[in-house]
Amino acid sequence: MNMTKIFSWAFIGIGVAFFIFFTSIIALITDWWWFSEVGFTEIFIKSLSTKVILGLTVGFFAAAFLLTNFLAAMRSKIPWTLAIPEALIGQALSLNNHIVKKVGIVACLFVALLIGLVAASSWQDVLKFLAGTPFGQTDPLFGRDIGFYVFSLPVYFLGLGLIRTLILLSLIVSAIIYILRGSLDLSVLFGKFNLNSLSEKLGGPPIKLVKHSGTDPAARLHIGILLSLFLVTVATSTYFSLYNLLTAQSGPVFGAAFTDANVMIPIIKISVFTYGLAAIGALFYGVSGNISPLVGTISLTVVMGLISGIIPGVFQKLVVAPNELTRETPFIKYNIEATRKAYGLDRIEEREIAADKPITNADIAANNLTIKNVRLWDRAPLLSTFSQIQEIRTYYEFASVDNDRYTIDGEVRQIMLSPRELASESLPNKAWINERLTFTHGYGVAAGPVNQVTPEGLPVLFVKDLPPKSEVKELAVTRPEIYYGEILNDYVITKTKSKEFDYPKGEENVYTTYAGRGGVELNSLVRRFLYAFRFGSLKMLLSGDITSESRILYNRNVKERVATIAPFLTYDRDPYLVIAEGKLYWIIDAYTSTDRYPYSQPLPLNGSKVNYIRNSVKAVVDAYDGATKFYQADPDDPIIKTYANMFPNTFRPLSDLPKSLVPHLRYPEDIFSLQTAIYTIYHMDDPQIFYNKEDQWEIPAIAVEGEQQAEGRVPVMTPRHMIMKLPGEKKEEYILMLPFTPRAKDNLSAWMVARNDGQQYGKLVVYRFPKDKLVFGPKQVIGRINQDAEVSRQISLWDQRGSAVIQGSLLAIPIEESLLYVRPLYLKADAGKIPELKRVIVAYENKIAMEETLEAGLARLFGAGTGQPAKPASVIIPTDNLTKQAAETYDAAIRAQRDGDWGRYGEEIRKLGEILNKLRP
Repeated sequence: MNMTKIFSWAFIGIGVAFFIFFTSIIALITDWWWFSEVGFTEIFIKSLSTKVILGLTVGFFAAAFLLTNFLAAMRSKIPWTLAIPEALIGQALSLNNHIVKKVGIVACLFVALLIGLVAASSWQDVLKFLAGTPFGQTDPLFGRDIGFYVFSLPVYFLGLGLIRTLILLSLIVSAIIYILRGSLDLSVLFGKFNLNSLSEKLGGPPIKLVKHSGTDPAARLHIGILLSLFLVTVATSTYFSLYNLLTAQSGPVFGAAFTDANVMIPIIKISVFTYGLAAIGALFYGVSGNISPLVGTISLTVVMGLISGIIPGVFQKLVVAPNELTRETPFIKYNIEATRKAYGLDRIEEREIAADKPITNADIAANNLTIKNVRLWDRAPLLSTFSQIQEIRTYYEFASVDNDRYTIDGEVRQIMLSPRELASESLPNKAWINERLTFTHGYGVAAGPVNQVTPEGLPVLFVKDLPPKSEVKELAVTRPEIYYGEILNDYVITKTKSKEFDYPKGEENVYTTYAGRGGVELNSLVRRFLYAFRFGSLKMLLSGDITSESRILYNRNVKERVATIAPFLTYDRDPYLVIAEGKLYWIIDAYTSTDRYPYSQPLPLNGSKVNYIRNSVKAVVDAYDGATKFYQADPDDPIIKTYANMFPNTFRPLSDLPKSLVPHLRYPEDIFSLQTAIYTIYHMDDPQIFYNKEDQWEIPAIAVEGEQQAEGRVPVMTPRHMIMKLPGEKKEEYILMLPFTPRAKDNLSAWMVARNDGQQYGKLVVYRFPKDKLVFGPKQVIGRINQDAEVSRQISLWDQRGSAVIQGSLLAIPIEESLLYVRPLYLKADAGKIPELKRVIVAYENKIAMEETLEAGLARLFGAGTGQPAKPASVIIPTDNLTKQAAETYDAAIRAQRDGDWGRYGEEIRKLGEILNKLRP
């Protein structure tokens, strides 16, 4: 090979290695500065030191093991060569044992490096193994603590896998070398047979071997020891595979079934014994040269492999299947019990509802606070409306709408709140100074009650405009700047000589200087250079606007921020913003989870599988300075106890949470969705009923705006936060709720709530309806709404006038022991982008009302002050109120005429006609 090419490739390789090393060092240093700024150096140091210790220890051991075996195999006074033909590499090449030795040493070191990196990447498993906390629960088959499966088994399999890999590589390389040296007589194993001829027939290079008479005893002993060690690791792995039976599914339920317990476990134990015999046989061959015991025991392991693949299936069909329920009953019980514990379903309180008491007007009055907090605004229409009326500038964006409760004027109100974040990609001038120094943050929020509407059909706003103006003192924002949010993740630099844009004011702009403690100080040329290299920005290094007081803010997306600090937690998909004491805070729910809980049924979560989950941590991020804190919300969870042992200064007790934030804690939707999904099956605790799925439920699938998901599937209802008075309780509270229907049927079976307030936080309650009474479910209600003549006629009329009708989500509102259904209707002009709330549909049992307000719909269904059950009678409205409505409607029609919105103009004129008809005697 041309030496110039060799040196060229070597030079390129050294350059690439140096660049990777230099980049890694810069990332390491800047990460250290960032972790120091956020106050979590404990996690950085411990994770880094664990990676280094693991990588170096395992790497050195791997290098020593590989090199010892390689050099032992290479040791020979007789030279030998390997010839590689021109057809393979373009030029004939002969390698003698000295060249092979040098290449082999490099290869051993490279493989050891890779194995060290694999070990270092498993630092979390190793730390959990060392700091593991017992669950205090044992599996029903082997009596092992659950912590053994969660914390110990992964490390055992990791260690065995790495050791087996090392032994196998050493065995293969040593055998090849001995064959090349002529020190290993393969005829003992395979009979007389020409390796060189076979290699040529397969198109491989000719192998020139030095011929020896018989096998070298040292070579045989070396191969025998390696083969014995390999078989020992296989036997050990086979033994530990016993426990994997409890975290896999082969029968009717997840976990070991009847066949596993009575057939697979004995087979595995016998297999462990045969692998042990084979290991002894290999060692005997290495010492004595007698290969017969080894061949016999290896054959026995092959036979056991065939048996394990055939016998369990035959046993399942002939013995288990004819009496499956009887045979599997104990294992179904194990599965039910484990799944309920793993998902926290064993703590659910079940209550029966008679559902025989009709709702009266008195019930409506007694649940007035529930009615005042019915969520008429869906997130999607509200987000679209906020974007049109409150973004104010093109570079602002409302990324999400959060739902929370606040005490306003002594009364709990449900509020929809959305932060006005900065979208740097929407800046009209994307110069570096604009993106990084000038436009650094979002500003303020838009917030309003979930059920109030202006005469134009727009949401009533308690907080609006720039700077934010609050209609109520409880929602006043004194620190409206948003440097950390849901869409912000580009770095910005504050405290520079450049003016930092705060918010627009008329034709002028208001500027500010960042006064927070967030970000890393750029107080030296070294820091500027390293950050310029990390972010690939030469302007950061050369800019004259950056001073020694400047701070660089990055990792500003709150989900990515907390995930960078604590990557071992799983985070809820919906961070939510809270106004507390005039400041803005993000609350992110974090979960501890595993997929190794014995017998528990797994479910998908954020792209992975889990079969145990707890909402163990509440993370809080200050939207202004990025201060991040983690609060331990579930002190009884063994996994969070383990993390607390790993990082003792990371998690604070929940009692340390600021008092102003405590009323805003809420039960997260992701874990509630998992619990409701698994509860549709696991509410059945009788094995026979469970096996036959006699009482299986499902979450109703409701099409929103006629849209369907991929593959034509209609999405299921999502949980809803709402304020309501639970049956049997004395006051309203903030809850998360979802209904259930029987499988393949549409009537209602039950509904589950997660309580959010005070001492009741986290408690799950299921309200069951009688099986002998028909209670309309969401699908049936929607069907009745769509068949209602008045509703259909109105929707058709709107559609004909060039407006799009958006049917909002169907809301199930528990009132006393019954359910009231509410569905908002939005109207959006084809030429416009602002959805307007135009009608509210109220349904109860077989009665439906569609009115302009929820109150009017309820009055139509339940009468006004009668205290009697609902009557489908029209409601009488005072004349002065109708006169006021007529004036407001007329003004709205004139505004629509001026705006050229003729669809809305026609609608307002129609409404005016209806009001005038009511005024006629």
